[in-house]
This record gives sequence, C-alpha cells and structure tokens, in this order.
Amino acid sequence: MKKIDKMVALAKLFIPILTILCTLGDHHVAQAAEETVHVRVASYNVEFGKNASPEEIGEMFKPYRLDIIGFCEAPGGDWTNRVGKILGMKHTYVGEISSAHHKDKYKTILSRTPLKATQEYSLNGGKSWNPASAVRAVTTLRGITIAFYSLHISSSDGKIGHADQLVKNVLSKEKSKRFIVVGDFNNQPSDPAIDAVLDTGMRITWKDLDLNVTQLNTYNALKPEYNGGVIDHIFYNTASSGKTTDGSIIELEKPLSDHKPIWAEIAFPIDAVP
Repeated sequence: MKKIDKMVALAKLFIPILTILCTLGDHHVAQAAEETVHVRVASYNVEFGKNASPEEIGEMFKPYRLDIIGFCEAPGGDWTNRVGKILGMKHTYVGEISSAHHKDKYKTILSRTPLKATQEYSLNGGKSWNPASAVRAVTTLRGITIAFYSLHISSSDGKIGHADQLVKNVLSKEKSKRFIVVGDFNNQPSDPAIDAVLDTGMRITWKDLDLNVTQLNTYNALKPEYNGGVIDHIFYNTASSGKTTDGSIIELEKPLSDHKPIWAEIAFPIDAVP
C-alpha cells in the first residue's frame, strides 16, 4: 500500500508538470504557425481565352484556394474580373500592353486582397517579337506585404532580349522585402535567360519542390505529342527567406489553353526580413 501511495503522490506531482509542458509545446507550435505566412499563387497563359471561358478557368482553380493569380495572353476588359467572381477574388489589375501588339494578349493580376502601386513595364529588345511586358502590384496578405509580377516574355540567351531587360530595368531595382514573379518566360530552367533571373537573387519554385522538370512540359497542352518543355515559372526573392512548401504543374484532362497552369505555395517567415 505504501508503494501505491508513493506512486499516486508522484503522479499528482508530475501530471501538472506534464500538462504545463504540453501546453507550452502547443503554444510554440501555434506561435511558429503564426510567424509564417503561406501564400498560394498561380500563373496561367490562357492563349487569349480562345479555348475556355473565364468562368471555366475560375472553376478549374477553385480547389487550390489561391491568394493571387498572374495571367498572360489574357483578354482585356472584364475577363479577369469574371474569373475573380467565380473564385471570390475581387481585386484586379489589367495591363495595357498586348504582347507583340496582338489582340488580347495582356498581362493581368487577380487577387483576394486589395492591390496598390500598380504599374506596367514595357520590355523591348532582342530579335524576337516586341513588345513584351510585366505588370506589378503590391498587396498585403495576412500581415505581410508582397510585390507581385505577372509577365510574358520571349525566349532569349539571357544577354540580349526580354529577360535581360527584366533583370536590368525591373528586378534589380525592386525594393520590396518580399516579391514574387510569375509568367510565361519562353525559356526552360536550364536556359541562360533563367540563370540571369536567378542571378538577381531569385529562386525558382521547382527547385524547392525537388521536381525534375526535364521530362515535363507546360507547353503544348493541346498537342501532347509535342514537348515544348517547362517554360512557365514562379520565382520569389531569396532575401525574403521564403520556401516553397507545395505546388505543381496542373494537369487537366481537358486543356483550357495551349499552356498548362502552374501553382505554388510559398511560406514567408514574418520576422525573417527586417
């Protein structure tokens, strides 16, 4: 009986201590979650909307619970807003420069949170089509501010062309603590043009996901026999201390464009950037 009494006494002593430790553990887990903001983004070249309505594209994106989307080769007018109505995303910015001056090849941004400081950068150069452009907007998501770019540029060697203009005239001058760049780059991850972007302190989400994209493609979704490689990408600046925690090329049974949509979830530590 004495041994049992001692065990009961010890249990009474340690149970409150264990309860406190468990509570502290839960607090630290919750605190860690609060100190990291997960941002879900997507990019889609919609080929001027000829293969699907904006409502169909909105329905396709619903399962991904996105915060912000960058479109390229998108129609002007209320097209992006119509996608937003399906997704419950009310804030849009539509650029005014149509790629190569073709009809309905604008770059647009659709966001769940308000957009400010909207701007479009014209990109000209190289021997390919002109003009290209990138649209930019700033938004605040769950306590952190992010600059977001959506672009459409031509392929190049990274020294002369749209990627070079993007690096020299846009990305190298970006002052935001956290920024994301998405779009149709018309270059694969191993190309010099992508190296030029990475050299500005950007990181491509495929790398974080440990995804071997050499045997995959984002173009041409309408011609499965043709592998145009992965030419649509999502980047974030490394100074943000962000990390991609999820993402993929979205494979659709019925393609809605000649490109495949892509998405990523990027986790940004709140206090990592002063």
